[in-house]
Amino acid sequence: MRYLLVFALFASFVLSAQAAGIERANYGKLPKLGSAIAMIYDEQTGQPVYSKNVNSVVPIASITKLMTAMVILDAKLPLDEPITITREDRDRLKGTKSRLKQGMTLSRGDLLTLALMASENRAASALARTYPGGMPVLVAMMNAKARELGMEDSSFQDPTGLTSENVSTAQDLVKMVLAAQNYEPIQRASTQSRHVVKVNARQSLHFVNTNPLVRNRNWDVGLSKTGYISEAGRCLVMQAKFSERPTVIVLLDSWGKNTRVGDANRIKSWMERPSSGSRQSRMR
Repeated sequence: MRYLLVFALFASFVLSAQAAGIERANYGKLPKLGSAIAMIYDEQTGQPVYSKNVNSVVPIASITKLMTAMVILDAKLPLDEPITITREDRDRLKGTKSRLKQGMTLSRGDLLTLALMASENRAASALARTYPGGMPVLVAMMNAKARELGMEDSSFQDPTGLTSENVSTAQDLVKMVLAAQNYEPIQRASTQSRHVVKVNARQSLHFVNTNPLVRNRNWDVGLSKTGYISEAGRCLVMQAKFSERPTVIVLLDSWGKNTRVGDANRIKSWMERPSSGSRQSRMR
């Protein structure tokens, strides 16, 4: 009986290895990515098709704002409520600049959009400041949400991502992206190529998405968020479709202005490359 059990376990291992080998063979040679950490997750199979240092706990910069947005939306606060930018919303940690000046009033919905698509730090700060109980309660809810999603290696200390103490792993960020897809306002805002806000009778501000791929007609992007601080490098998480196949991409700690975008394009080419087998066999 003992030998039968050992044989069964070994046979299961072999079959799993063969299945993984078939999947890898169908996609061809794995891409060489410049990002230090990467994960490509196939939503149809519920399995990663590429992994690189996915358990490393690292700063995630403005990828944080996806969690901020989910917690804000969970609270069902009115998106048309006006919020005025104050001195409290300034970045005192990194000294980053903002086009949102003290005294400007925008709707909560506009601030949410700017935080996601333009990665506006003052927008995220204002959202946190006006959350019931203020920023400390919001941050506590962000960490509670992370535990709820099974993000066991993630921790949040602020709503913007300016602090390097906001950390996660590629595996955890896949969970966060999958959860964020359930929020239509996040999907819509994070993939807008441009957004205009009217700050007074004579002035409008024009913002563009920090991810240029949302403006590329060759891409079908369902969700997007970029991030950067020096401790984190350049980061990107996305949900996109490749040949109608929904896929989550996580790229962390990229160096060079276009590395994360270059890596994303390499992944797209790899995922859509015709294999030696039929397209149908790859999609099963």
